[in-house]
Amino acid sequence: MSKKQKLLKKTETDKYRQFYKTRTETDREILTDFFKRLDLHITLCRKFKHAIFDDFEKGFMYYDSIGISVEKAAALMAPEKMGGFYARPPALWFRLDYAAKIFPLSMKNNAMSVFRLSVYFKQDVVPELLQIALTFTIKRFPLFATTVKKGFFWHYLDSAKRRFSIDEENNVPCRPLDISLTDSQAFRVLYYNNRVSVEFFHVLTDATGGMVFLKTLTAEYLRLNGVELPLMEGIPDINAIPPVSEMEDGFLKVDKAEKAYGLFEKQATQISGSLSKVRPCRLLHFKLDAGRLKEVAKSKDVTVTAYMLSLMIAASKAAIDGENGSINIQVPVNMRKFYESETLRNFSLYLGIRLPVSEVTSPEDILPEIKKQLTEKGAKASMDCTSRASALLVKALSFVPLFIKNPVARLVYGYLGEKTFTSTLSNIGVVTLPPEMEKYIDYFDFVLGTGFTNRAYCSMVTFGNTSVFSISKLTKDPTFEEVLYRLLEEDGIIPDVEGSDSYES
Repeated sequence: MSKKQKLLKKTETDKYRQFYKTRTETDREILTDFFKRLDLHITLCRKFKHAIFDDFEKGFMYYDSIGISVEKAAALMAPEKMGGFYARPPALWFRLDYAAKIFPLSMKNNAMSVFRLSVYFKQDVVPELLQIALTFTIKRFPLFATTVKKGFFWHYLDSAKRRFSIDEENNVPCRPLDISLTDSQAFRVLYYNNRVSVEFFHVLTDATGGMVFLKTLTAEYLRLNGVELPLMEGIPDINAIPPVSEMEDGFLKVDKAEKAYGLFEKQATQISGSLSKVRPCRLLHFKLDAGRLKEVAKSKDVTVTAYMLSLMIAASKAAIDGENGSINIQVPVNMRKFYESETLRNFSLYLGIRLPVSEVTSPEDILPEIKKQLTEKGAKASMDCTSRASALLVKALSFVPLFIKNPVARLVYGYLGEKTFTSTLSNIGVVTLPPEMEKYIDYFDFVLGTGFTNRAYCSMVTFGNTSVFSISKLTKDPTFEEVLYRLLEEDGIIPDVEGSDSYES
């Protein structure tokens, strides 16, 4: 601990001592009893235990600052909500699902497959309560309370009992997580003004599982703010025992197709523009009127995803020098729509919407082909074949030692995988919340981390009447987003654009 950290720690301790001394005798009895009960729920190492105690001390002081009594604060932060999670040694470990096995293998040169889900509250975030909300919530998600470890043949997830911490956001979004240390987190929780973001290493989960976690964290945060919330469908009870079904490998349910294809494709033409050394170099959010967006897509007899793909392909062509090759947009497909599953692990596969650059004229002209490819490639039979190809690849590598797998997987992921696509569109659809929560939330957004090749990574999520289309840039060249904006505007959809300046200095 640095001198500055020690001084800050002492100042915070002195603040709580002064707070304690100025309470009534009844309040001091409540506080003493509270921390005795808290102590019974924690058997972590000294560093983590003291940090958690500090969190609750800050919680009491925050509640006092807004006029909430010690008695009510003690009830809101009841140590019993911690269950036995922090009192028991780590015991669980998890094999990686089929989709996750490639992610830790493919890490190189400070690159990692990370995605972000964010919720925007109507008021600024209270970090003291967000930290306690995470402390209570994480016990309900044993799959996320893990650290990535190396086995002889594969990586795996090992239970990590620690204080899972939040941080104020002050860095580039979706940057790699440091998972090299024992008990390292494979996700991070960040806050900035009214935004709470959770960034996941893709080895843990996909966007569906990540959204369940974010919604649960959001509900607990609101409860700590005094909002009365019942148990709600789609938001797990943090005090319930997690069902085994949430931790199953959904790919084991997939029908074994006779054919295996769809895992690798030929290389795609890339958007022009110098590659940035900072990944991403810029992040843009197009906030769209969801009703108008749906209306326009319906008038063209396509889904919102197909409509946005047509704009992306047209914008990609405008940002490409020459007419050679083909544009290929990667689209994740949630396999839960084919197989009933409650899993919070990865259960998504990918398809590619491919058109020759020379044949891309206008969004209107290419829509029929996009619709056809989405229907055919996104059908259950086709996705089963892709799953079969993935399973065969994993099986072929099963008994190859990890130190040999690593360079092979990096080659496959970075050279064949990313270069086969021009861009990505991941649309996780509509986020639904109970009415009791909706009134406290403004909107959500969803951001993909970048790799080394594709200049624009796109993602989308809808809440209420706001659809947010996000672009993670890997080049300063603004052509792609400028054309995309113009095409939306021509269809009467006027984006409200927010985002960052360039992260490159």
